[in-house]
Amino acid sequence: MKIAVINFSGNVGKTTVARHLLLPRVPGAELIAVESVNADGETNKAVRGRQFAALQEYLQIIDNAVVDIGASNVDELLNLMQLYCGSHEDFDCFIVPTVPPLKQQQDTIATVIELSRLGVPPERVKLVFNMTEAGIPVEDTFYLLLAFLAEQPLASVNTACRMRSNDIYARIRGTKADLATLARDETDYKALIIKSRDPNEKLALAQKLATRRLACWVVPEHDACFAALGLVQGLEAQPISGPSTRQSDRQSP
Repeated sequence: MKIAVINFSGNVGKTTVARHLLLPRVPGAELIAVESVNADGETNKAVRGRQFAALQEYLQIIDNAVVDIGASNVDELLNLMQLYCGSHEDFDCFIVPTVPPLKQQQDTIATVIELSRLGVPPERVKLVFNMTEAGIPVEDTFYLLLAFLAEQPLASVNTACRMRSNDIYARIRGTKADLATLARDETDYKALIIKSRDPNEKLALAQKLATRRLACWVVPEHDACFAALGLVQGLEAQPISGPSTRQSDRQSP
């Protein structure tokens, strides 16, 4: 399966969706950044939008890929996709992350319109509602976008495809940390904090404990969001969630 993560707008979480939601759940997938350096500051297999010819050729020889298209490259890449007639068919799905601010919702509308003009059918364009808030329905937050899609159904809409704001993305930015590995960490940080006499070490251990707690919450959320995308039967294999509560977290200091 080849998945493109795309939106004209920046700051909608494309790299977060590509790296943390999709990549761990698409077996054997390779992450390709269509931008010199992605939002995490890490260089992967990176190409520029103008190198679309090389990208489409490479996609023919691999089985699974998640392609993270940086906002500065979207225009150029879409223009080249028009020239290479039918090249949009190289992607099984286009994932369009979106966030609450109206400007980003408008950019999301522009993105799905352009994908439709390329010939991408609505069932292959899927939204992920990112940076949502607890207790606030997606329908209330994304009313502009949803009203447009109700009139012009150019994308698949499932409001269960949602991700809440979470500090963990800032905590692990610039690292190669894997959320599932963090969630499965069995280290008894509370015991280590009690044992340590160094305030700086105590703080570092407390930060690791906090990061694990966030990971234990966010990984099941990603499992649910990925399942709601309904990409391919059998691809939604086993969830990668770790335990939601750790024995070490239940111990009293």
